[in-house]
Amino acid sequence: MADFSLERYGPSLHQVIHEPLDSLRLLGKRAWLALIGIAVGCAAVVALLNIGHNAANEALRVFNGLGTDLLVANMNEKMEGGQQPATATMNVSGMLHTLPELSAGAPLILTSLEARRRGIPFSATVIGSTADLASVLNLSVRQGRPLNRYDAHGTYAVLGAKTAMALGKPGSPVIPGDTIQLGGYLFDVVGILSEQEPPPLIPVLFNESILLPIESMRRLIEAPEINMVIVRARLRDHLDSTAAALHDSLAPLFPGRDIHVQIPRLLVEGMTRQSQMFSLLLAGLGGISLLVGGVGVMNVMVMNIAERRREIGVRMALGARPVDIGCLFLLEAIVLTVAGAISGALTGVAAAWVVGKLSGWDFTLSVASIPLGIGSSLIIGVFFGLHPAMTAARLEPVRALRDD
Repeated sequence: MADFSLERYGPSLHQVIHEPLDSLRLLGKRAWLALIGIAVGCAAVVALLNIGHNAANEALRVFNGLGTDLLVANMNEKMEGGQQPATATMNVSGMLHTLPELSAGAPLILTSLEARRRGIPFSATVIGSTADLASVLNLSVRQGRPLNRYDAHGTYAVLGAKTAMALGKPGSPVIPGDTIQLGGYLFDVVGILSEQEPPPLIPVLFNESILLPIESMRRLIEAPEINMVIVRARLRDHLDSTAAALHDSLAPLFPGRDIHVQIPRLLVEGMTRQSQMFSLLLAGLGGISLLVGGVGVMNVMVMNIAERRREIGVRMALGARPVDIGCLFLLEAIVLTVAGAISGALTGVAAAWVVGKLSGWDFTLSVASIPLGIGSSLIIGVFFGLHPAMTAARLEPVRALRDD
C-alpha cells in the first residue's frame, strides 16, 4: 500500500542555506565586486545620515548651551530718512523693572582696535558692556575675575583666551595685573576668559576679544553707540510676546535705528527642519550609490545564470520545480546583499565616527541610519535579483540541457 504521508517537497533547509553560499564562493572575484558595490552604497547611506544627524546635533548643542531663552536686539541703521546717532548709555535696571518677563540684560558697543603689550600687537574686537554681560552669556573666567560694577569708571579689561595668548610670549604670559595699551590708554587686566563657544546670534568671537566697561568706550571712540542689547527671558514659552515687548521698550531709546529682535527658538526650529531636509538629501545621494551596487548584483546574477544553464536543466530534469530554481538564485542575490549591507553599515558608522572626531563633535548614532541602510540594501538586492531569478525559473529543461 502506498505511503501517502506528506513530507516537505523541495530542498531542505541545509540545502537552502548551503547552496547559495557555495555558488557565491565559486563565483570568486565577481561576487566580491558585487558585494563591494552594495557595501559602498550602504556605507554611503549610513555615513551620510549619521554625519547630517551629528552636524545638526552640534548646531543645536551650541544654541542650547547659549540658551534658548536668550533674545538679541540689533540696532541697525535705517535705510531712509535722517540718521540720528544712537545712545551710548541706557538704564538696564529700569528696562528690567518695566519688563518683569526679563531676568537680565546687557548692552554692547563693538569696535576693532589694536592692542599692545610689551611691543606685541594684536588686532582684537573691543566690547564695551556692563558687569552683567558675563552672567547673561554664561562667560567663565579662567584667571582673575570678571568685570564688576565698581570697574565702571576705571580702566580695567578682561581678555579673551586667544587674545591673552597672542599678547603673551614665551616666559611672559599675560596674567591678571598686567597692563595693555588700547588707543593711547593703559588698561589693567583683571581677568582672562576661558575658551568660549562662538555664540550663534552674536557676531563676536569672545576668544579674540577684549571686554571693557561700557563707560570706557568714550575714551576709545569719539561717538560710541550701542550696537545691540542682549537679554534673558524668565519664561521660554512666551518668547514671541517678550520679544515684542522688548522691541517696544527699546524703540523710544533708539529713534534713528531699525530694531530687530532675534529669537533663538525660531532659529532652532528652522535649523531642525533644514537638518531633516539635509539628511534626506544625503540619504538620496547614498541611495544613488546603492542603486549602482544593485545594478552590479543584477549583472553578476545574469552572468551566473548564463554560465549555469546546463546545471539548471539538469536540476529541472531531476525534478526541481521552477519555483525552486527561482528561489535558489534569488537567495544567492539576497545572501550577497545581506553580506554587503552588514559590512557597509559597519563601515558607514566607522566613517561617520571618524568625521565626527575630526570635526570635534560628540558622536551619537542615528537610530534610523542602520535600519534604513540595511533595509534599503535588501530592497535593492531583492529588486535587482528578482528578474534574473525569474529568468532562470522560466528556462525550458530541454533547451537548457542543449546549451553549451
